[in-house]
Amino acid sequence: MLSGYFHYGLLVALAIALLIAAFTDIQRRQIDNRLNAVIALGAPLFWWASGMSLYPDVAIQIGVALGAFAVLAIMFNFGMMGGGDVKLLTALALWIQPDWFLELLIIMALLGGVLTIGMGAWHVMRRQRDRLAIPYGVAISAAGLWVIGFHHLPIAGAVLGVSVG
Repeated sequence: MLSGYFHYGLLVALAIALLIAAFTDIQRRQIDNRLNAVIALGAPLFWWASGMSLYPDVAIQIGVALGAFAVLAIMFNFGMMGGGDVKLLTALALWIQPDWFLELLIIMALLGGVLTIGMGAWHVMRRQRDRLAIPYGVAISAAGLWVIGFHHLPIAGAVLGVSVG
């Protein structure tokens, strides 16, 4: 039973870290490297608490994270993403199962689109001429919280008919 509490405690810690990432991105348009490092370094504890085997489970998690980093680094190189966003998504890939990570990316893209349209409209209404900076960490964090909530919390899974485990 203690391992169950530890497992959920780690998920709560991840949720808090995602909220911090969203708020710092809103305030400063920056997600701290230390926060991303804490999220990434917490993943092995989560793997252990979840009972994941080194092969293939952990190997797949690391492979997805490396693949995500490669694609996102290219996007960063072309100015399509911020560096903190790349690191946050890569760190999240270490926590979230590959099929759920695809769900996270889809939800993130949808929320990011809504965020961009809303901020763009606000920017135009205020007649600002400076470059629009979107705090995309908000969309990443919200998508991460969505996946955590609907796939790891028994109550949310039961309400939606999603299997938890």
